[in-house]
Amino acid sequence: MAANMYRVGDYVYFENSSSNPYLIRRIEELNKTANGNVEAKVVCLFRRRDISGNLNTLADSNARDFEEESKQPAVSEQQKHQLKHRELFLSRQFESLPATHIRGKCNVTLLNETDVLAGYLEKEDCFFYSLVFDPVQKTLLADQGEIRVGSKYQAEIPDKLAEGESDTRIQEKLETKVWDPDNQLKDPQIDQFLVVARAVGTFARALDCSSSIRQPSLHMSAAAASRDITLFHAMDTLQKNNYDLAKAMSTLVPQGGPVLCRDEMEEWSASEAMLFEEALEKYGKDFNDIRQDFLPWKSLASVVQFYYMWKTTDRYIQQKRLKAAEADSKLKQVYIPTYTKPNPNQIMAPGSKPGMNGAAGFQKGLSCESCHTAQSPQWYAWGPPNMQCRLCASCWIYWKKYGGLKTPTQLEGAARTGSESGPRGHMTRQEAQGLSPFTRNEGRAKLLAKNRQTFILQTTKLTRIARRVCEDILQPRRAARRPYASINANAVKAECMIRLPKATKAPIKNRTIPRQSLATIVKDLAISAPLKLKAPRGAPTPINRNQANQPRGGPGLLGKRPFDSAGGLPFSTNGRPFASGLRTTSQSVIKRQKVNQGDAPNPVVFVATKDTRALRKHLSQSEMRRAARKPHLPVRIKLPPPPRALAMPLLPSSTSEPIVLED
Repeated sequence: MAANMYRVGDYVYFENSSSNPYLIRRIEELNKTANGNVEAKVVCLFRRRDISGNLNTLADSNARDFEEESKQPAVSEQQKHQLKHRELFLSRQFESLPATHIRGKCNVTLLNETDVLAGYLEKEDCFFYSLVFDPVQKTLLADQGEIRVGSKYQAEIPDKLAEGESDTRIQEKLETKVWDPDNQLKDPQIDQFLVVARAVGTFARALDCSSSIRQPSLHMSAAAASRDITLFHAMDTLQKNNYDLAKAMSTLVPQGGPVLCRDEMEEWSASEAMLFEEALEKYGKDFNDIRQDFLPWKSLASVVQFYYMWKTTDRYIQQKRLKAAEADSKLKQVYIPTYTKPNPNQIMAPGSKPGMNGAAGFQKGLSCESCHTAQSPQWYAWGPPNMQCRLCASCWIYWKKYGGLKTPTQLEGAARTGSESGPRGHMTRQEAQGLSPFTRNEGRAKLLAKNRQTFILQTTKLTRIARRVCEDILQPRRAARRPYASINANAVKAECMIRLPKATKAPIKNRTIPRQSLATIVKDLAISAPLKLKAPRGAPTPINRNQANQPRGGPGLLGKRPFDSAGGLPFSTNGRPFASGLRTTSQSVIKRQKVNQGDAPNPVVFVATKDTRALRKHLSQSEMRRAARKPHLPVRIKLPPPPRALAMPLLPSSTSEPIVLED
């Protein structure tokens, strides 16, 4: 019963996704909505996986400094990896979540120098924080509420003086004397001098224009003159004048008029006091943030003094009563029963209902991605669905609570997306780039294409040996045909270690291949593939009508449609016959590829000739429309028969008589 009772101030787990880790929040308020549900106003705490890579580097640097200062005992690499899962970052971001999403309690403490980091790994549901994360500014800062515990915060006590030894230190440099209790004045005389100081302060406020506006009545001026600032000034005056009342009286009222002493309550205006109350409601007693965001023209000492004076006013008492009445009307605690519904990421047994992510189709024989065990009472799908990864029951609970795996793995960053199609708001850039390249996501593929970097895949000697020794298990040909399918590298390595001692005993067969000399190879290549000069790409076509009768080259990249004559003789776009080796209508149509603008040749201009324009006139309107809709199909034109020649009279070609030209 007590474990399921949640109160204000508890650190709890919230579940917002079935595949993502729990959110860690601190309950600030419990409110009942109009429909009867309970909502929790919580403070957000962030994990390392929720912040960017630059901030993770800053957190690593802070952790190294802490280990050096506190002299932490050495820990293993796996413990360092798990300690990162226990580190949180406090924030001042609030949000409201349904109370029914609470999945349990946890313990979050502020890290100090006396703590041993390895002790957090021995406790369940135990976290620590030392930095504050600002989600808006994307910054990490040290917590101002740090408990000053440690050797550097302790006072240095000098050695005790021996009996009869005098103190040689100069007292004036160590402290300032402000009051001597062994003075010649009696207590009634001191009280009378304080009454005179209050009267002088009241008279000084009557002469001051700004004070008369703020305290228009005599009672308010007298009350302001009776504050501690006036009494402190009077006692300092007595100390400076060696407790001589006559000299002290003349100091209170100098030649220019009475001395006016005002504290922070009088110096601050009403609007500044309202700003301070608003800032105190938002930030609490964080005076640095109050000064920085609301009162930058005030000093930090002025803000602190005003706070403690403001606590003595009736305004503070009224606000305290209102908050107490408001707190009485709110819920103090809420009971949330244990969540017992099955997780949709469970890999069900055959015959039972499969999970929502299709986990029933997982391959058999896969081990846990975290602890590499092959036996578990319950398995859970983890990571991208196409990777076929899974976790055992204990590693799944660890993943949900601590946001990572027990051992480091390369798939951990890719698994943070789980089976969600949309990107999360708190996913880091490294996580988005660390996803599997085989997931079908066009948006992410474009992102990777823009941020692509050069990388090298370098295999170890053991990996290259395992490819030869365990070729039957690895099946490289099958893996090459299915590059998206995962390979159980752990099983291959384990089998290689078993087979490797046996394989070394067998003699290695080396086949010697005779190699020809370099001159022979060059001679054979010259005979088989003689050097041919290539024509320059994209040569511009001159625009000249006189070149219409010259034969043109092959078809251009734009794939213009050829014209066919009635007799089957193919015509090109300019009306000239096709040269040998070019495509005709009987050949298959080659699908054109899209040409990149960067690799496109120079523009080609097609000039129509008289023959081409004459051929176009023989096309009907329906044929023109059909050709426009299907430009890849050839067009056949039925030419009209040529006109018959007229009978001309036969003239003698030559004559022996002379030709006479008469005028």
